[in-house]
Amino acid sequence: MDMQQAAERADGLLDEVLAEIRPEVQWVHGPTTTGSCDVTRRRTVMTIVSAQRRGSLLGIVDRFWSKGSYRIKAINDDVDVPAVFAQTKDGFGVSLIVGGEGQVFFEVDTPCVRESEVADPVAEPSGPSYAGSEVIPRPNIHSDFWSANTPPPAPNDRISPVKGD
Repeated sequence: MDMQQAAERADGLLDEVLAEIRPEVQWVHGPTTTGSCDVTRRRTVMTIVSAQRRGSLLGIVDRFWSKGSYRIKAINDDVDVPAVFAQTKDGFGVSLIVGGEGQVFFEVDTPCVRESEVADPVAEPSGPSYAGSEVIPRPNIHSDFWSANTPPPAPNDRISPVKGD
């Protein structure tokens, strides 16, 4: 595998985890960095994820990675900057990190592979494009679910039927 192939695999891993998040969040590409034999691909979530909903997001990702072929390496349960770190069987490191003002970052680090050129990602971001910008702004897209300042409903919460006369 060369660096371009590894970058494409990293993009696929990012596509898979973001597809698991419902309701969906809007994201943009973060910077791609390359080392002498590795690549890091990043995606930045532009949807505002409130402090009350961060645990739900981390839970969705943790369950997805745990049920797949990922090994959870570490969980940071800090209230302000929680994170989940995992690794695929073929050595790709994946992470979800909540940063400043609750901005969510996904990152995939490839294992060391054969050196090659690396093209930009081809997936279209689901949020506004900041291509060419030096800085990606803080999250700025409201979601009725993810941005809510109330705890999410419990999975077993159901609306009780209205009793008629």
